[in-house]
Amino acid sequence: MLFASDNVTPANPEIIEAVAAANVGNVMPYGDDPISQRVREGLAALFDRAVDVHFATTGTAANALGLASIVPSYGAVFCTSLAHVNTDECAAPEFFTGGAKLIDVPTADGRLCPKQLTAAIEKSVPGFVHRPEAWAVSVSQPSECGSVYSRDQLDEIVDIARHYGLLLHMDGARFANAVAATGMSAQDMVKGIDVLSFGGSKNGCMMAEALVFFDPKRSKHTPFLHKRAGMLCSKMRFVSAQLEAYLADDLWMRNAHHANAMAQRLAEGMARLDGVRLAAPVETNMVFLVLPEAMASGLKAAGAEFYWIGDFPTPAYRFVTAWNTNEQMVDEFVKLAGSLA
Repeated sequence: MLFASDNVTPANPEIIEAVAAANVGNVMPYGDDPISQRVREGLAALFDRAVDVHFATTGTAANALGLASIVPSYGAVFCTSLAHVNTDECAAPEFFTGGAKLIDVPTADGRLCPKQLTAAIEKSVPGFVHRPEAWAVSVSQPSECGSVYSRDQLDEIVDIARHYGLLLHMDGARFANAVAATGMSAQDMVKGIDVLSFGGSKNGCMMAEALVFFDPKRSKHTPFLHKRAGMLCSKMRFVSAQLEAYLADDLWMRNAHHANAMAQRLAEGMARLDGVRLAAPVETNMVFLVLPEAMASGLKAAGAEFYWIGDFPTPAYRFVTAWNTNEQMVDEFVKLAGSLA
C-alpha cells in the first residue's frame, strides 16, 4: 500500500534486461557509446526534429542544468508557487544557475495562470539593475497537482513568454503521464518549449532522465555544466540503455497509461465512501483526497503510505499510482478504507 510516490517502485523488467544487455564488452565512455547515440536519435524521432540531448540520473539535476543552460546568474525564472523547482529541489536551480531568482506565481490548480504570470513579469523592469531580469518561464507538465495543460493553455503561456522575450523550460518528470492523459503527441506537447526535462525514473526506469534542447544554440554551455555537476557519467551506456528500452515498443506510454488508469480506479473507489471527497480532478496518476482523520490514521496504522499536502489549493492527502500498481492493490486498499469509513 505504498501510494506515497511513483519513486517507490522497482524498475520495469524490460529496463533491467536492457541494462544487463548493455553489460557486455568495452565501449567508449561519457556518452560516446552506440547506445547513447541511438537514444539521441530516438528522441529526435519522437519529437520529429533535431535535438541536443544530455543524460542525467535525477530529475533535480535535469531541471537545474536545464535552467542553468538558459538563464544567467542575474536572471529571473517564473514558475508556480507549487513548482517542484521552487519547493522540492533544495535550491539546486539557484545553485547551478549561480544565483538566478525563482519568482513564484500563485496558482489555483497547479498550472500557471496567464493573467497572474503576466502581472509577475510586468513587475520586472528591463535593464533595471536593482531587480533580476526576466529571463525564463518554467512549466510542469503535468503540474504538481496532477493537472495537465491543454495545447491551448500551453499556447497562452508560450505567447506570453515570447511577447516578453523569455525562454521556456518544461519540467517533464511525469511527461509520459501528461501525454497519455491529453492524447497529444510528444511533438505537439513541446511546441514552443526551449528545453525539456524528459523524465524516466518515475515511470519504470532505474534512474534515467534526459535533458532535451530543441535549439542547439541554447545548449552550447551545457556540456561544461553537465561535467561540473557530476552528471557526465563515465559509464553512460547504463543510463542510456534504460532510456532506449523506455522508448522501445512504447514502454513509456504503456506504463503511463496503466498508472493513470489505476489512479482513476482508486479515485472512483474512494469517492464512493462516506466522508471522502476528491480535492481535485484526477487527470494523471495523482489523486488528492480529503479523508476523515480516523480513516487516514487507520490506513496509516495498517501500513499504508501516502502524504499530507498542506500547502495545496485544497489541503488533502496525496496518493500516487505507478506502472506496477495493479487492480488488486487498489481494490484491497479501497476495501480497507471502507472498513474504516
